[in-house]
Amino acid sequence: MHTKWIAAATVAATALLQLPAGSPALAATVCNRYCDGRDPALSPGDRVATSAILYGRTFKVHVNDADAMIWATVENGRPGDEVWLDRSFDGGRTWQGDSRIGFTVVPAGAGGWRTAMFNVDDWGALGVGVLRACGKAGDRPELTCTGWARSTWNAWDRRTAAATALMMRFDRGTGLFDTNGWWTGANALTALIDNSRISGMHSYDYAIAATYDKQINAARGQFRNEYLDDTGWWGLAWVAAYDRTGDSRYLNTARADADHMFAYWDTRCGGGIYWRTDRTVKNAISNSLYIQLNAALSQRIAGDSVYRGRAQAGWAWFQSTGMINSSNLVNDGVNLGTCRNNGDVTWTYNQGVLINALVQLNRLTGDANALAVARRVADAATTSTYLNSGGILREPNEPDQCSGDGVSFKGAFVRGLGVLNAAVGRPYDTYLRRQADSAYARDRTGFDAYGSHWAGPYVSTNHSCQHSALDLLNAAP
Repeated sequence: MHTKWIAAATVAATALLQLPAGSPALAATVCNRYCDGRDPALSPGDRVATSAILYGRTFKVHVNDADAMIWATVENGRPGDEVWLDRSFDGGRTWQGDSRIGFTVVPAGAGGWRTAMFNVDDWGALGVGVLRACGKAGDRPELTCTGWARSTWNAWDRRTAAATALMMRFDRGTGLFDTNGWWTGANALTALIDNSRISGMHSYDYAIAATYDKQINAARGQFRNEYLDDTGWWGLAWVAAYDRTGDSRYLNTARADADHMFAYWDTRCGGGIYWRTDRTVKNAISNSLYIQLNAALSQRIAGDSVYRGRAQAGWAWFQSTGMINSSNLVNDGVNLGTCRNNGDVTWTYNQGVLINALVQLNRLTGDANALAVARRVADAATTSTYLNSGGILREPNEPDQCSGDGVSFKGAFVRGLGVLNAAVGRPYDTYLRRQADSAYARDRTGFDAYGSHWAGPYVSTNHSCQHSALDLLNAAP
């Protein structure tokens, strides 16, 4: 291993010396299995991932999947043509410091040329990367770049590739996603933990402790804030983290979150918790999360009766409000004047979280009615033409761009549906597979970033759109 490192470092140094005068120097050298600058002739494979054409020249991205390295070529060119790579560790949003790496010029007498190989990821610094090839004709100012690409390292199937694309949006400084995703970050972390359990890929388990350690004292501490649904999402993320690691501090935080939510249960309209600490709204999402979190905790705490009782009381109250409408879909909340269903939008996450909560309650207590209601809600949600345009799930008022909180909702829906599907003999396999196949075919970039429209077309991505797709791929057979 030591000898290989020295050889690779020698290749990198040689490549730097061969750069034309006045061209950019290499970025900071990344060393994984091999160091940046390795000769492409040593690659055990050559997969062309993407290409671009400019003035008859073809610029290609070549992938060495075995070593997780990439190089670029220019073909059909002339002496003086330029080719290089850009490397990004945030999904192609920025590449400062890793621009024009491997820059080279087609030499006299040649019609094409290639860069050296460069690492896709920076394993030492936990950088998850993509690269693209760029270039220009030597006698023209315009340049072109290919799409971004990566190797199959930590991306050997749909699920792991989507998890890796999500980790490109993990901010190593804050422990959150896209810098400041709060409750959506809890969902992204949950999707990653689920992926680790399902796929067996543990490369990104470090995100669990990183998030916890960097954010444990944020807001009101222990992942509590003024929004009770936010607190519920984080509580469930830490239950998943406890299951994955066995670390009791995560379970203790989940208990603190559940207790914080319970502090905002009162007798107005017969019970239920509020959405915010200002006690002005009682809605479906906060109360569904309350039921699910308490039921999940009771399953993991020997001899518990407190969380069990809270989960049961939460469900009894939920049923009494009529928030499950005559079509077996869950509306947004309760009118505190009438103490009945407010008739507001049937967001997808209100279906999925209640389904998940009822499965957890059934596991805890054996309540057959809870499971029967979960089936009715799932059947209604998966057959609703309002929620499934052309058979593909679409959030009400779904935006084209991945922006706002709502693009996380579908992830929570399919996560809950997947839990129910596994519990009752997999009757929703066909539905989930149809969603996953559509998203994969129509709503995906070359490096498995996903947008908001699972029916297509792909428009943009962020961590909320990405975790929703990962939730889908985790749940689909």
